[in-house]
Amino acid sequence: ERFAFDADTPISAQSYATALLATGGFLTVLEAMMTHDIDNGFALVRPPGHHAERDRAMGFCLFNSVAIGAQYLREKFGLKRILVMDWDLHHGNGTQHSFYDDPGVLYVSTHQYPYYPGTGAAEEVGRGPGEGYTVNLPMPAGCGDAEYLELFQTVIEPICRQFEPEFVLISAGFDAHARDPLGGMNVTAEGFGLMARALLRIARDHAQGRCAAILEGGYDLEGLQSSTQRVLDEMNGEALDASLPEVNIRGLLPRVWEV
Repeated sequence: ERFAFDADTPISAQSYATALLATGGFLTVLEAMMTHDIDNGFALVRPPGHHAERDRAMGFCLFNSVAIGAQYLREKFGLKRILVMDWDLHHGNGTQHSFYDDPGVLYVSTHQYPYYPGTGAAEEVGRGPGEGYTVNLPMPAGCGDAEYLELFQTVIEPICRQFEPEFVLISAGFDAHARDPLGGMNVTAEGFGLMARALLRIARDHAQGRCAAILEGGYDLEGLQSSTQRVLDEMNGEALDASLPEVNIRGLLPRVWEV
């Protein structure tokens, strides 16, 4: 038995159970962190989730695991401020819409733009009490480690530290890797590792070290493997205090991101 929600989201008879396992696996990681059984974690699960809306599966995604995880931390453990950093190549429309009017979740996304799913313009900043708690950083194709690291150092890290998150969640898609067949970015495994290091430092300083990642996109097996391993190395903490490389390319990126 097969069905397709859209051209990108076919399912079989076992897809529902598999998607439940993926989301449940992420919640298991979060609970183990909150009960101090582990320091941090990476849920290496599929299908991904960040395109799934409240009432619609799309873009390979059935359930929005990272959004469910953020709400789980709030409802079960009473946390008030959750950071969701989404570095997937594609904008996480489902995660954005889940918390668009909610100041308790800061959603930050770097993504190739314009590209699927068409959302994620810099002007999309949240609404009502959630205005300012959605930060979209649309990037042109061709960006690599230097551009991403500049955004982390000059925009993302200051905003995240001002928010003072109690838990850091990463939608860790690796389709911005230079080898990926679906994307036009040039990030390396080292670049992903350095982005993870910046987020782990934020977690250390504001969130009792609590930082959990979940796999989103990434469609080149070699790039996926090397990038995932590099992020896991950072989660082991061996280089957490090592300096990040200095980059200075101000002027190449849109001024709307200046802080």
